[in-house]
Amino acid sequence: MPAAKKKVVVVKVTLVRSKHGRLPRHVACLKGLGLQRINQSVQLQDTPEVRGIINKVSYMVKVEDVA
Repeated sequence: MPAAKKKVVVVKVTLVRSKHGRLPRHVACLKGLGLQRINQSVQLQDTPEVRGIINKVSYMVKVEDVA
């Protein structure tokens, strides 16, 4: 029997507020997400780890589901 393929869920994360003057941990979270400048977007797999990072910096990012 072939293994069942899981559908990969992707989210689009956009930096909408500046990282300057933020806590060093929050700046590190943005670096971990791959965000460097305002209005930059990245597409990431929707995993619990990524969601945890997004929750930490939710006041600076916009999250959209990608179909």
